[in-house]
Amino acid sequence: MSLPRVLPALLALAVPVLAAGPAAAAPPEPVRVATFNASLNRAAEGELVADLSTPDDPQAREVAEVVQRVRPDVLLVNEFDHDPAAVDLFRDNYLERGQNGAEPIEFPHAFTAPVNTGVPSGFDLDNDGTVGGGNDALGFGEFPGQYGMLVLSRFPIDTTAVRTFQHFRWEDLPGARLPAGFYTPEELDALPLSSKSHWDVPVRIGARTLHVLAAHPTPPTFDGPEDRNGLRNADEIAFWRHYVQPGRHADALYDDAGRRGGLGGGERFVVLGDHNSDPFDGDSLPGAAQQLLTAHRVQDPAPGSDGAAEAANAGHEGDPRVDTADFAEPEPGNLRVDYVLPSRPLAVVGSGVFWPVAADPLARLNDASDHHATWVDLQMR
Repeated sequence: MSLPRVLPALLALAVPVLAAGPAAAAPPEPVRVATFNASLNRAAEGELVADLSTPDDPQAREVAEVVQRVRPDVLLVNEFDHDPAAVDLFRDNYLERGQNGAEPIEFPHAFTAPVNTGVPSGFDLDNDGTVGGGNDALGFGEFPGQYGMLVLSRFPIDTTAVRTFQHFRWEDLPGARLPAGFYTPEELDALPLSSKSHWDVPVRIGARTLHVLAAHPTPPTFDGPEDRNGLRNADEIAFWRHYVQPGRHADALYDDAGRRGGLGGGERFVVLGDHNSDPFDGDSLPGAAQQLLTAHRVQDPAPGSDGAAEAANAGHEGDPRVDTADFAEPEPGNLRVDYVLPSRPLAVVGSGVFWPVAADPLARLNDASDHHATWVDLQMR
């Protein structure tokens, strides 16, 4: 039986929010926080809702089973097409039904909001001489909301304190690395930094608040010699560095409600998501991932798995054990692109990547997505 759920009042900017359920008691320890690019995006608007309307979609069943095996308390799902109706369908028809012997899992609290993918810009952003299509959207996508995001939680979400940065302009980021001469002033005025969105979602865990800092920076490929996607990817990552580090740069940030500033110095947070940037391998700008890995108060537990080590690519510089994505070979091959980065002084008591070795019966779930669920266990006290 599902826990009760309701749709509360929308935020001031009409950001759709889903959250419900009874107040959480003192949390069990530790708290597992996870990210999973589940590839639940579809080719056409409404297709995800149609697929989730029955409990029979094979890929959605595999994704749900991965979540049931990992059993996170807080989960960011990347590449979940934005549609509030899809959230309840995914919970009701998949997560709350046991998959292949796995125990059902309930998330009575959820947050989702619009993203920039597929939103027409009205400009020729890829400079191919025509206006329209995914490459000319504010974030790559064939329809508004494709490749969206979803936060699921066992604990209450403080919806009144959520901050979204969907409309923060790229050119307003301190030190923005804009492709020289590629965009017109009018295009830059309309172009947001985030290819999807950046969210600060406060989750109440017992008497404490954990700020879930969720994003999905654009892949640093599919462009030209101007490297516009590589530059944007690096700056989308840099946004969180400015947000969590005290100093003048944080004052330049503004959310969709017009509030300025970053996160307070004493707040607990976890930065998570598919950042499309490996510290050593792949096509992202050198140092892009390190911007976060070396940020103030950020700690890197470096979750890993035996399955990733077994599937190592020859010639890669990084430790294959911490890879989280299984991309086409030989290039880019397996990479570490999915991150769960908690703040100090949160105590990390465990971590991992769901990537079973080939001999494990659960290796059949390795094709649920080209990414693998990544988690960190945190002691909140």
